[in-house]
Amino acid sequence: MDIREQARTDVLDYQQLVSYLHGYAKPRDRISRLLADGSLIRVRKGLYVFGERYRRAPLSRELLANLIYGPSYISLDYALSHYGMIPERVENVTSVTTGESRRFSTPFGVFTYRPLALRRYAPGIRWSGEGDARCLMASPEKALVDKVWTDKRFSPASLKDFDAYLFEDLRMDEQRLSSLDTDRLAAIAGAFASRKITMLAQRLARRPGGPL
Repeated sequence: MDIREQARTDVLDYQQLVSYLHGYAKPRDRISRLLADGSLIRVRKGLYVFGERYRRAPLSRELLANLIYGPSYISLDYALSHYGMIPERVENVTSVTTGESRRFSTPFGVFTYRPLALRRYAPGIRWSGEGDARCLMASPEKALVDKVWTDKRFSPASLKDFDAYLFEDLRMDEQRLSSLDTDRLAAIAGAFASRKITMLAQRLARRPGGPL
């Protein structure tokens, strides 16, 4: 396939496709044929991946999450599962964005995005993966903070309330919680300027599962 020789990555946007098909009088018709025979797959409007037989590497859903809607980074339940902090396997890729709340159902699964104010967005995110599959993902500390912040059902009155929430409601792994970087947690809490997140940092500064 002509565009496979030109494209460096397995994921393409519409402008890249058109540039690779500059020799065609009707590039849109060519794209339609490639979609029809499975050579290309449309993830969402303006975003495509090569069909499986043309891919050079396994498809990264984490990378797709960054590209489907942005700016965004992977966080919340998907990141907590990725780090082994909760026991459930999470199929939907959950992300945080500075934009609006969105949900995309694609050939590669469901991708959801929760909004977060800009001042709370950046602290605690980092690059994950390698090569062309690198993506932005919350650190374990940021993923937990994002989860607690966005869970409006949980409104703690005291530090004791976190034990039932973390260990019973979320079924957090105590060993993983104990390994969190408390300095990073405190820095993230400072950016959030939230009583609930400050209390979370205070609770985890003590040994999870230990006395309050």
